[in-house]
Amino acid sequence: MGLLDGHRAIVTGGGSGIGRATCMRMAREGAAVAVLDLDGDAAEVVAKEIDGHAFQVDVSQGDELARTVEQAAQAMGGLSVMFNNAGVGSFSALHQYALEEWDRVVRVNLYGVFHGIRAAAPLMLAGGDGRIVNTSSISGTRPAAGEAPYSAAKAGIAALTASAALEYGPVIRVNAVAPGLIRTALTDPMFQGLPDHVDHVVGLTPVGRAGEPEDIADVVVFLCSDLARFLTGQNLVVDGGLTLHTSGVDGIFDRIRTLLPDP
Repeated sequence: MGLLDGHRAIVTGGGSGIGRATCMRMAREGAAVAVLDLDGDAAEVVAKEIDGHAFQVDVSQGDELARTVEQAAQAMGGLSVMFNNAGVGSFSALHQYALEEWDRVVRVNLYGVFHGIRAAAPLMLAGGDGRIVNTSSISGTRPAAGEAPYSAAKAGIAALTASAALEYGPVIRVNAVAPGLIRTALTDPMFQGLPDHVDHVVGLTPVGRAGEPEDIADVVVFLCSDLARFLTGQNLVVDGGLTLHTSGVDGIFDRIRTLLPDP
């Protein structure tokens, strides 16, 4: 018997990284899964692996995501689990961020979660049960220089999660997971371009290694399962203890500052 037997789940950003790992784990635990991603081909690949459903969608577009969530729920016969995971990032001095890039980062990371909750909650309330998990970040709890819109959006997700937990309980439990340094496409430039920094960060991490997508997927499944039945409104940090010492990207901005254009 799986932890999510009988559940119908949607995962945004499900085509790679943490999203893909979570889709795989949810399916193994008995859930029907709809894989949503901006990259429709990537979503199709994952969906085929788990006998799920694939949808191409831009989570920053509220109406588009609402239609897709409705379609996915219809395909699965309902909706009881929503993992708002899609995200993007970038790096620049605060005063040098182009307005378009600031808007892109905030709209995908923060608005995308808002759009996901807004689309899923009515379906869950109608069905009488719901579990929502949002991907925040340790960047929202311990920001570093150079990632202002990302950190602001991720901090906003923690507050949005708490508000949603207050509004939708007891029918829907709403939590967030805050990953630390996880080996994904988003962090690959750091792993490939700054291996000495990664080694330094790993040396400061009490568990002694960088995280893998499966480390986060396991926690998401726990939060969506009945094992977490008395847990809501929380932003659960999953970082191997990293933020006891550092944010993981502390110091990177100083290293690349000389490469940035003059203000």
